[in-house]
Amino acid sequence: MTAPAPKARAADWTEEGESEARATERRGKLSGFQRAGGAKSNTAMFVVAAAVLLGGIVVALLTPPRPPSGYLNPASPGAQGTRALAQILGRRGQPVTAVTSAAAARDAVQDAAGQPPGLVLTSPYLLTPGQLASLVRLHANLLVVEPDSRSLAALARLPATTAQGGTAHPGLAANPGTQVAGAAAQRPAGPGCPLPAARAAGSALMGGVLLHDTTAGAWQCYRVDGHPTLVRYQSAGRSVTLLGSSAPLSNATLASHGDAALALNLLAGSRQIIWLVPVPAAAPAAGTAPPKSLLQEIPGPAYLVTLQVFLGVALTALWRMRRLGPLVTEPLPVVVRASETVEGHGRLYRSRHSRGRAASVLRTAATRRITARLALPATADPDTVCAAVSARTGREPARLREVLFGPVPRDDAALVALGRDIDAVEEEVRTH
Repeated sequence: MTAPAPKARAADWTEEGESEARATERRGKLSGFQRAGGAKSNTAMFVVAAAVLLGGIVVALLTPPRPPSGYLNPASPGAQGTRALAQILGRRGQPVTAVTSAAAARDAVQDAAGQPPGLVLTSPYLLTPGQLASLVRLHANLLVVEPDSRSLAALARLPATTAQGGTAHPGLAANPGTQVAGAAAQRPAGPGCPLPAARAAGSALMGGVLLHDTTAGAWQCYRVDGHPTLVRYQSAGRSVTLLGSSAPLSNATLASHGDAALALNLLAGSRQIIWLVPVPAAAPAAGTAPPKSLLQEIPGPAYLVTLQVFLGVALTALWRMRRLGPLVTEPLPVVVRASETVEGHGRLYRSRHSRGRAASVLRTAATRRITARLALPATADPDTVCAAVSARTGREPARLREVLFGPVPRDDAALVALGRDIDAVEEEVRTH
């Protein structure tokens, strides 16, 4: 009766061996598939990275250069630039030469032949008193935009005569009567003066620097709050114009009201316009290259390429990440009893003398259990909880409030007593 047993065991071992062989074969095939899939994935990753890098290079090459910017810069197409006015003047036969230093403006005025050129001074507050004094002495039709006290003082200190290229120009009168009277917001204003350039332009958007002028024979136009914002007077065969607002020159407001006509009329008497856009005093002078850091030497498109490469790598990493699926339960390596967790928290609170935190944990847990047993809402206020517990247990509400919502225990003994009181209240709530 016991003879067939070895055969049965042998058959079992044979089936187990075949099963193990089949499992080994499947693992080998799966490993081969994984290696092939990994090779394909690596190739695809390199192709994606190369495509992103190539696309970044193409974008960098096709990105147009950033246009120049600057306040009242004839080359700037921005809202505060004056490129539109410069182009209109060029079509009218009045080329605009933009310079960034007082020395360059002086050289350009001296090189101009024929009648005096127009010299536009923007941001005069960026010029030193010496630069202002040298510029206002030049034999050119001056247009000072938004003059300040220093530029008006430089005009007031003009001598009775001056020389330009060795030729004297007598009768160059000083102008001590022009001062800054304040400032006002830009708004439309009428000419209010017989100046032909202003009367032909009509209403214009003016304001900005308000002027106070007592010079005899000076045109005072476009009054805002009772003060002119455009003053012009003649001196030694040239005109000096003080313009309190940049609105008639800038791209943003050139088409508003009569701003374009006013700007063109004010510059109509000069065949060539020298436009000074001074750089801040802290910036290097024209012709000198400021020192640049390593990051400044890197062109802007290179940062775009780097950003695209980073995004490509990030997308590839997300693609290769482990896909999210259903939660998989795994056995815990160690099972910690709840009592040990409680003891650990207690020792931690005791080592840090955190009696307030320990009392708060005890009270919060007890209150949550009590409100649940008494069918109270979780948001019940302390008075409601104490009243319900008092009705259940017969304890005084004041005593219950001291136990469940009272102050922080003053020492460890008081904390232990508080724990006993909380247990007693909970026991009475459960048993009554």
